[in-house]
Amino acid sequence: MPDQAQTMRVLMTQRVPEVAIERLREVVGPDGTLDINPDPDLIWTKEELIERLRGGNYNALYCLLTNRIDADVLDAAPELKIVANMAVGYNNIDVAEVTQRGIPATNTPGVLTDTTADFAWALLMSAARRVPEAERFLRAGKFHGWGPLMMVGQDVHGKTLGIIGFGRIGRAVAKRATGFDMQVLYYDRSPADEQTERELNARLVPMDELLEQSDYVSIHTDYNPETHHLIAAPELARMKSTAYLINTARGAIVHEAALVEALKSGQIAGAGLDVFENEPEVHPGLLELENAVIVPHIASASLDTRNAMAMMAAESIIAVFNGEKPPNVVNPEIYEK
Repeated sequence: MPDQAQTMRVLMTQRVPEVAIERLREVVGPDGTLDINPDPDLIWTKEELIERLRGGNYNALYCLLTNRIDADVLDAAPELKIVANMAVGYNNIDVAEVTQRGIPATNTPGVLTDTTADFAWALLMSAARRVPEAERFLRAGKFHGWGPLMMVGQDVHGKTLGIIGFGRIGRAVAKRATGFDMQVLYYDRSPADEQTERELNARLVPMDELLEQSDYVSIHTDYNPETHHLIAAPELARMKSTAYLINTARGAIVHEAALVEALKSGQIAGAGLDVFENEPEVHPGLLELENAVIVPHIASASLDTRNAMAMMAAESIIAVFNGEKPPNVVNPEIYEK
């Protein structure tokens, strides 16, 4: 338990799995504070978050990727000792700003790797074999018997899978491709070692070659200024007319309006999207397209994974108040000063 001088005053911006809440309550104790957004479906605006922080003298912020953490937010909580982000990505946090203030920021990598890879494959298979479209067809009472041309999709086995971003999740997606006898092409600034490439039947290629040769393109790169609209009209034009684009990374990596046009025109065959450029808004064109499988950012939404993510963020807060360097700190340089 932290001593009196380190009493925890935690603000949680959305309700998370109960295991993490109970863990924090246990450590916060009767003298500390754990305040939680009372509405599980309400995402505070930046202004609402600032108002909450100003009123509570909080020294720990448990946030999510839907919360923009910048100088204005940090000014409202001058006692902050940690920003714990329950997400693997942390582009919602101004890392330079928290670093300048000596505040550790943490994320939750690793625990969602396999779950996200599983879901990338769920989108890939659903788009290729037209699963959501076929279900809508059946539910609408349009199924009157088997037909040789009914809901014909594309094969997956034996095809070429292009993976943009060959980190943990990209490699996990490639591992699953081995069971489908697929050739894997990947694009990444840091090549994998020869053994990994051999095990995953993967080959490093330039982006243009990946787009031109792949039957399925799956995005797993980080989102940053350099990857903003990494896939736009010129890149979509390089893809096969029979190809599918899968995105479980970040929405703004893809130029959504350009994707809509590519799907409408038949420039590419289809897409499977878990993320969107201006979440929670979705480009209205996507809502109208049968060849777009779209779901509301649920790639990590398994019970086991969300529990693990929530606990990881909680343990990062606890570590700081125990005088320890938290795990998964994204700005470790603050400990080198």
